[in-house]
Amino acid sequence: MKKSMIDVALDVLKEQKQPMSFINLWTEVSKQMGFNESQFEDNIAQFYTDLSIDGRFFSMPQNTWDLKSRHTLSESVMDTDSISIEDEDDVEELEENE
Repeated sequence: MKKSMIDVALDVLKEQKQPMSFINLWTEVSKQMGFNESQFEDNIAQFYTDLSIDGRFFSMPQNTWDLKSRHTLSESVMDTDSISIEDEDDVEELEENE
């Protein structure tokens, strides 16, 4: 059974034992998947999406990725109190939709 891109990424990060930049992670995943140049370009957006929504991965500053299991809960949870809406039109639209 062939592994998915995300499963390969999990293996790569486990082997590296440290965070990796997105492009280095993607390059290694692509190499292990046997992608040609066209497949490398065609699959990068899907890989980024999969990485972003898979709960096993942790996005760090400068587009660096690691395994969430290597980080504390406080590191991996976003404080939503700090999120603000800057545009008054957005606020009015949100209020209208409630």
